Amino acid sequence: MYKNISTIFGFRTIIEAINSGKTLEKVYIQKGLSGHLSSELNRLLKKHHISSSYVPVEKLDKLSKYKNHQGVVAKISAIDFYNLEDVIATGKKENPLYLLLDQITDVRNFGAILRTAECTGVDAIIVPNQGSAPLNADAIKTSAGAAFKIPICKVNHLLDAIYLLQAEGIQIVAITEKTANTIYDIDFKKSTALIMGSEHKGISPSVLKIADVRGKLPLLGEIESLNVSVACGIALYEVVRQRL
Repeated sequence: MYKNISTIFGFRTIIEAINSGKTLEKVYIQKGLSGHLSSELNRLLKKHHISSSYVPVEKLDKLSKYKNHQGVVAKISAIDFYNLEDVIATGKKENPLYLLLDQITDVRNFGAILRTAECTGVDAIIVPNQGSAPLNADAIKTSAGAAFKIPICKVNHLLDAIYLLQAEGIQIVAITEKTANTIYDIDFKKSTALIMGSEHKGISPSVLKIADVRGKLPLLGEIESLNVSVACGIALYEVVRQRL
């Protein structure tokens, strides 16, 4: 679902937004705040795994356009995220294709991946609640509207998502240089979920450990790595090639 990107502020407003099920992209809290409402907000942020950061009051003044923010400002997501279990249950394709993004932090990479994923028929994109690029205006613009056309699921932990997909008979393929196999050695005609790692650290060890298959992109030049959105595009189009 689409809605305008908006900013809300004030403890009670943000607490009510969380309790009513609104998707918050991030919450900004003034450094040094304390009190009952501050404690209640922090409890909810931890419970719902909502990203937050402590910032100077000047930052909050700018975010709220100098209105009475009470020391806390939140960004409501432009997209209502999907529940992964619901997406799997309602999927109709014989061999679905999913994409897991392990802490992709650059918004333009995120947007470019969304665009390629929509073009290659990915059924859903799965990202962790924390540590990923926000789905903000830049990401949406870079996606060329794909952010509104493909289900995006936020999960507390990618490991849980992987176990769920494996239980449904979906092979988990990690795109990583830490293997002798290339992506051209993998059978992508099966139900598949690809994992792409972060720009700087790649796929986290705990996630890489439980992947069913690993595949790398052969690099013939002197540069040792590709931009993650480019690598993702190459991998997804190998899936398309095999399935055509």
